[in-house]
Amino acid sequence: MGNFDLLLLAPVGSIIALLFAAYLAFSILSKDQGTPRMKEIAQAVKVGSKAYLKRQYAGVAIFFIVVFIILYIMALKKYLVIFVPYAFLTGGLFSGLAGFIGMSIATESSNRTTAAAMKSLNSGLRVAFSSGAVMGLVVVGLGLLDLSIWYYFLDWYYSSHPIPIGTDKITAITSTMLCFGMGASSQALFARVGGGIFTKAADVGADLVGKVEAGIPEDDPRNPAVIADNVGDNVGDVAGMGADLYESYVGSIVATAALGVAAGLGVAGVTVPMVMAAVGVFCSILGTFFVRSSEEAKQNVLLAALRKGIFVSAILVAVTSYFLIRFTLGVENLGVYWSVLSGLIAGVLIGLSTEYFTSSNFKPTRSVADASLTGPATVIISGMSVGMMSTFFPVIIIGIAILTSFFLSGGAANFQAGLYGVGISAVGLLSTLGITLATDAYGPVADNAGGNAQMSNLPPEVRKRTDALDALGNTTAATGKGFAIGSAALTALALIAAYREQVALYGKEMTLSLMNPNLLVGLFLGGMLPFLFSSMTMRAVGRAAGKIVVEVRRQFKEIVGLMEGEAKPDYARCVKIATVAAQKEMILPSLTAIIAPIVVGLLIGVEATVGLLIGTLVCGFVLAIMMANSGGAWDNAKKYIEEGNLGGKGSFAHKASVVGDTVGDPFKDTAGPSINILIKLMSMVSIVFTSFVISNTLFK
Repeated sequence: MGNFDLLLLAPVGSIIALLFAAYLAFSILSKDQGTPRMKEIAQAVKVGSKAYLKRQYAGVAIFFIVVFIILYIMALKKYLVIFVPYAFLTGGLFSGLAGFIGMSIATESSNRTTAAAMKSLNSGLRVAFSSGAVMGLVVVGLGLLDLSIWYYFLDWYYSSHPIPIGTDKITAITSTMLCFGMGASSQALFARVGGGIFTKAADVGADLVGKVEAGIPEDDPRNPAVIADNVGDNVGDVAGMGADLYESYVGSIVATAALGVAAGLGVAGVTVPMVMAAVGVFCSILGTFFVRSSEEAKQNVLLAALRKGIFVSAILVAVTSYFLIRFTLGVENLGVYWSVLSGLIAGVLIGLSTEYFTSSNFKPTRSVADASLTGPATVIISGMSVGMMSTFFPVIIIGIAILTSFFLSGGAANFQAGLYGVGISAVGLLSTLGITLATDAYGPVADNAGGNAQMSNLPPEVRKRTDALDALGNTTAATGKGFAIGSAALTALALIAAYREQVALYGKEMTLSLMNPNLLVGLFLGGMLPFLFSSMTMRAVGRAAGKIVVEVRRQFKEIVGLMEGEAKPDYARCVKIATVAAQKEMILPSLTAIIAPIVVGLLIGVEATVGLLIGTLVCGFVLAIMMANSGGAWDNAKKYIEEGNLGGKGSFAHKASVVGDTVGDPFKDTAGPSINILIKLMSMVSIVFTSFVISNTLFK
């Protein structure tokens, strides 16, 4: 079997992933939907979610048409290969499709999870996890399918047509494919920013007026923002997260393939990342069968059930990748295998570090809860300090992974091979994405299931089971964000290295000395950009949440009998307000990420662009971790108090913790996750516009 034959595993793996996702989806749809009231609530969330995505996709479609025209003109002027504009569209289409499918199944699963929890805890876990698995497998399946189609098409095309750049066919293929991730990155940013603004505006509005002012429980059907809150969980944490990791997945593969060619590994270098991704699909599917739980409704028991699936998948990837690399690259390049292991281990360790700083089972989050006894100010101070402290271990872990993968793959003796090792570590980290994303996308389904149980007035034991699933979802969501941030760091580093190779391919020499003022200016601009971007997204959440707060107060005041449960709130009004606000507010932050690298490159030069990308990566990585973990600690501190600790629900400590949670919401679900995409999208934009910037920069 040759390298070309091995590459067939990529399309085969993609088809199997999509078929298994379809099997899981039909299995979920065959489950009991519960009582008429449960169906009614789920239908309201479903309608709101689809209405939001329909409006978002309509707005994003205009952006894609405009950028397609720009890229097409650039291709006609020979700045780009003619296929890039079309690949840009397919990247965005597949990314959006992955998010839509995942969200559609998630909204179908919430009431079915509640109904299953009426039978047993394990039944509820299986339905919610299966829904998450659909999201994970659709992401990897569509990602591999998109890459496979373009690889085989370009391989056929360049076999009989002139090669536009490079000296051989495989170089032309990989340098062309490098440009494909921009569509996925753009779609991901709009999904993450827009979905994040929607979900946190609704969540903050519902909590501040419902819990703090009116003193009613979370997910109380009298709260006009409760449906908008549930809609937000789906459009932000399912569709948004799916688009985010789709982009990381595709980006890491194409960047590593290009670096493999630069390292002199030829077709073999392209084979390894694509086939490893396919192997990861099979291992992820096998891992899903190990996710089962007993009826003991404790978080550590449920967490162990999910971890079992992830660990089984990771071990299977670790074993099979050894034989893959030995067969494909030869014994002399076996150091690449240790790069794969470094990525896999880094992903696991970052998840464990995140869990320690955000779970109420450990001291950091409990210290935040204790701070609530003295008021909201001390809660916010404590949460911020926990988030800042939590950056230490992930930075060390990623640093070790980079050094390990670089030096064991080539290092000083073969610089290009060392960079290839860094890229392959990112592929290794993301190889189990099919099941890792499942544990993350599971969270919003469990959260919605708890809301459904509350609004349907189901027996207390059902709410207890859904609360157990929801509490686990908070932990898996936090660890999932840590995983996403870690993968973004390694993927962005591989993309920056690929950008360097792309500049060299166009014959431009760069001076990357730290004494180069252009590079230094780029570093400063890059260090500032994540803070500017976060400011825009946080302010957007604040403005949108303010509108929700005003509307909820109005309904409580004007709708007679609402607080007594004798009248229904206008749920649709809050959904509409959040939708319109999110679509309007997402434009400026998203355009900033796209325009910044082009402007810096044109005004200061490609060295400044490299500085910009590195500065954004370093500061963005640390800031994203801090925001995600501060938000997770605030959220779980609040839930720790709601379990009956430190006075329980309605106490002074509880109200103080709710204030901390409302600050943490846009931290962990809007600004923090969006930075992941910021650092990758800027690298992708830089790669696509390389030739244009080199030809038109003011510093030639």
